[in-house]
Formats: sequence, structure tokens, C-alpha cells
Amino acid sequence: MSFFSQVKGFQKNYWIVNVMEVFERLAFFSVRAVLPLWMVATADQHGLGLTFTEKGLIFSVWAACQSLIPMFSGSFTDNFGYKRSLYTAFSLNIFGYILMANATGFWTMMIAGITVGTGTAIFKPPVQGTIASSVNEENSSLGFGIFYWIVNIGGFIAPLMASALRGNNTDGYTWHFVFYAAAVATAVNFIPTIFFYKEPAAKTGRSAKQALQNTLTALKDKDFMIFLMIFSGFWLMFMQLWDLLPNFIDQWIDSRDLAKLLPAFLTDHGSVKAEQIININALCIILFMVPWSIITGKFPRLVAITAGIFVTTFAFLTAGLFMAGTITAICIVFFSFGEMTCSPKFSEYIGVNAPADKKALYMGLANIPFALGWIVGNMVSGPLYDAFANKLIITRQYLLEVKRVPLDTLKDIVEKYKGSNPDKLLPETIEKMNIETFNFFPYFQQIMGVDQYEANRILWEAYHPWRIWVILSTFGFITIISMLAYSFNKRKNR
Repeated sequence: MSFFSQVKGFQKNYWIVNVMEVFERLAFFSVRAVLPLWMVATADQHGLGLTFTEKGLIFSVWAACQSLIPMFSGSFTDNFGYKRSLYTAFSLNIFGYILMANATGFWTMMIAGITVGTGTAIFKPPVQGTIASSVNEENSSLGFGIFYWIVNIGGFIAPLMASALRGNNTDGYTWHFVFYAAAVATAVNFIPTIFFYKEPAAKTGRSAKQALQNTLTALKDKDFMIFLMIFSGFWLMFMQLWDLLPNFIDQWIDSRDLAKLLPAFLTDHGSVKAEQIININALCIILFMVPWSIITGKFPRLVAITAGIFVTTFAFLTAGLFMAGTITAICIVFFSFGEMTCSPKFSEYIGVNAPADKKALYMGLANIPFALGWIVGNMVSGPLYDAFANKLIITRQYLLEVKRVPLDTLKDIVEKYKGSNPDKLLPETIEKMNIETFNFFPYFQQIMGVDQYEANRILWEAYHPWRIWVILSTFGFITIISMLAYSFNKRKNR
């Protein structure tokens, strides 16, 4: 079937939910682009000043809400209506983004994350269910490929918007503007939902109890569940590109050469803002997803999935082994091609093999590996980063252990900063500042007599923060081996 014949086969709702997804992703990824940075940013940068362990805990609970709720909301969507689910999702997300803009610490941020996670969880099944029911066996590969491509239009624009809104060290940081903009983008989605989206199917008339029974029945599908468990290793690794790599880039990567090619609002401290290096991922998907989906459509789904995980894992590992921003950028390009190979095929594999009357249910349950990967990934990566790669901790450690700076001297530096308050911080922010949360890196540069890049190199060679990527990439290699075994067993049993 030709390209245009396949496109003509898509139903109207297919294009409507693609529009919704653009605005939802615009909001979600603008927040996700800066959230890892803002949550751990020190007080002088108007951040929350959380530890990476605290940040990881928030993301883990967020992941549980966003990814486990669809196990049940997908079934309820099938039974009680797609539009109602969408209205509820938009309302929760708007409220959650406003909460983020006004968060003051761990618990307020936790509540905001739970709210947005729940809203996103309710949003996913009706959209994915609509896509699955709007394609067929002949055009499913292209259909999911185009969907993945359009999603990344919002995903690409979002970090650009976030970079412009969040400010920088020179002009001051305005992180809260990003969250308010996300709330506005989400509100726009009420327009296509109210006026253009058509409820895809009549009510089934089944009770909530029956809906729950359907979910439990699907969970007993052994082959389906094994496939989901294997894929969780990929999601564990994949989500750290968004949750942890921005912090690593911000703290360790030298991207001065790349910064010369970009406008000023995309840079900070002479380097590229971390979210823009990550944004190479979305750009690659926008440019290459459609033609790449045509190529990968010629391969068996499980073969494409395994090959994609293989490329993604090696790129993920290499991205964190060097300090050069150019190498990191190239690795993200390769990571993106791996993602374009396996991620849409994952959704396609489930959508095609799901029972015809349980598309939304199975697509909702497809969030299980995403949930496990995201939850476990952040529970592991947060403490690992604090242990191996947190420059805030490493700098203090170097001053105390290598330079033998007395602890009282560091305490005096903190007290002098609090007394002068050069960044005009709020009194409650100053009050929470202590030796554990203070940024001693400028002082480290001063006593070493070097610039920030040479100071980074000294700490890099002394503490080897790249080790965290070796540990995390192990989950990807385990997934590759497991997927090969699963594919072999499927061929054997045919």
C-alpha cells in the first residue's frame, strides 16, 4: 500500500488527537525540560534546593501516578467515555502546573507532581486508544510513526519556550513563568475536545466491576506481561535522559563550542542550556520519524524493537563518558534513532495484538513497563547521583578532603552569604540555607585560581562522575539480552 493510501485510511479522530497531543506535550515537556534543574538548583539560582535523592523520590511517586493509574483508567475510558476522561485530565494538569509555580519545598512539589502525574495518566488511554482504533494492520506502522513524530513537534518547541521563559544567571531566573505557560497551553486543548473530537464508540454498558474484571483478565495474559516486564529496562534507562542527564550536562559538560552557534536565550554561563542539548532528541524525531518509520516498517516488530534498544543503550552510555558537549550531542542523535526504532514499534506491537474491543485497556496497561522503569530508575538514580556525581557534594568533599579547608571556614562562608544576601533571596529561603545546600563551586574556583571549566576538569578527574552512566546502562544491556530470548521463544513456538 502506498504512502498516500495509508494516510487516507486514517480516521478524522486520528488527526484531532494528534493536535491535542501537541499542546499536551508542549505543556508537559516545557515543564519537564526545566524541572530537573529547578528542583536541585541552589537558593542563589532561585531553585528549590532539593537533593537528588529527594528529586528522585518525587519523580518516582509522580511515575507511579502517571503510569499505574492508566492500568485502570484505560478500562474506565472504554466504558465511561473518552471525552469525560479528557476534560478531567486537562483540569488536573492545569491545577498541577499552577501548584508547581508556587511550590516552596519538597512537599508542595510532591503534591504538584502527583496532580500532574494523575492528570497525564487519565489523558493517555483515550488518546492512545483513539490512535489504535483509527489505524489497521496495513497502516499501523505509519500511523504510530506519524503520531510519534507529531508528538515531538510539541516536545521540540517546549524546551525552546522554557529556555526563553526561565531566564538565566545574568538577567535573573524566572522559573515560575514556565509553569504558568504550561497551564495556558493545556487549557487550549479544551477547544478541539469540545468542538471537533467525536466519541469513538458507544458506551458498553458494563459496570465498574466488569471493567475491573477486564483489567485483571488482561493482567493474566502471560505473553503480554512478559513482554512488558522486559521492556521496563528500556524505560528505566530512557527516562534518565530526561530526569538526570540535564543535571549532568548542567554540572559537568563543556558545551562552549556549541553555544557559539545558538542565540543568547538558549545559553547560560557561556554554555548551552542543558535542556537544549536534550532537545536534539525531539529535533531528530521531527526530521526523521516519518521516513524512518517507513524503513522500520519493513522489519518484524520484535527485530526492530531489539535493534532500537541496542543502539539506544550504547548511545546512552557514551553520552556520559566524556565532558565534551559535541560528543554528548552526537550521542543524543544516535539515541534518538534507537528510540525511533523501538518506541513506536512497542506501541504498534501492543495495539495490533490487543483484542479489538480492548484497545484502550491494553494501551493503558502498556504503561506498566514505563511505570516500573521510571519509578525504579529514579529511586536508584537519585541516590547514585548524590553518591557519585553531584558536583555540589563533590566540591565540598574536595575542599574538605583534598584542600584541607577547615569545616568552620566553610560555615563562615555560608553565614557571610546569608548576612549579605547578594541575590536578594526571600527570608525563608535564606533561613533554610546551610553547609549541605550551599554552592561552594565559586569559592573552589577562587582558591584554585582557575575558571569554571578547568575547575570542572579537576573534579572530574578526581571523582570520576561518569561512573553513574556505566551503572545505569547495565539495565539496557539486560533488556537487550532478555528481548533476544523473548523473540527466539516466539519464533520457536510458531
